[in-house]
Amino acid sequence: MLDDINEDIDGISAETAGGREKRGTIADGLERAERAQFTEPIPASTQGRVGFLLGKLTGGTKALATRLGVSQRTVQRYRAGTVTRPRAAAREALEDETCEHWQQDVRAEARQRAAGTGFTISTRAVFGFDAGAGTSDSPRPRLLTQRISGTHAAAIIAAREAGATDDQLTDMVGEALADAYFRNEGNRTANLKVRLRDIEYIDMSF
Repeated sequence: MLDDINEDIDGISAETAGGREKRGTIADGLERAERAQFTEPIPASTQGRVGFLLGKLTGGTKALATRLGVSQRTVQRYRAGTVTRPRAAAREALEDETCEHWQQDVRAEARQRAAGTGFTISTRAVFGFDAGAGTSDSPRPRLLTQRISGTHAAAIIAAREAGATDDQLTDMVGEALADAYFRNEGNRTANLKVRLRDIEYIDMSF
C-alpha cells in the first residue's frame, strides 16, 4: 500500500511534463482495428508489460519513464513488482505502449491486407453535401456502415503513419465514404462533395 502511495507522489511531476500524445478520432479507430487482429493477448500484469517493453525499447528505464510520463524510479518499481497498480494515466500509457510494440508483424500484415482489399467503416456522424453551384443539403446525422476501397484504405493508412492530423484523416474518410456510398446511390451527381463532421463514434474493421 505504501509503495502505491509513493508511486503516486513520485510520478506527479513527470506525468505532468511527459506522457504520450493523444490520438485523434480516426487514428484511434485504426488503432483499435489493428489491435483486434492480435492472435495473443498482451501481458496482463504491470510487471509483465514493463518487462516486455524494456526488451523492445532502447534507453532502459529512463527512456520508458519518459514515454509513460512517470519517474525512472517508478518504472523500476514496476519492473520489480513492488508497484502493481499504476495511476490511471500511466496505466493507459503503459497499455498503449505495450500494444504498439506487441505482435508488430501481425499489425503490419493487417495494414497491408486492408490497404489491398479495403476495410469497413461504421460510424454515426454528421454528413453535409455540396452538389454543385448553388446546391447543397443541410448537414444531418447519419448512421452508416460501409466498406471502402483498397485505394482509399491505403491512402488513409499511409497518411496516419506519416503523421496526418485528425482533420486531414477525417476529410480522407469522408471522401472514401463519398466514393463508396453516396456517389453510388444513383441519385447524386459525380461531383458531389461530402463533409464529415461531429463524429459520435467510428469503428474500422480490417
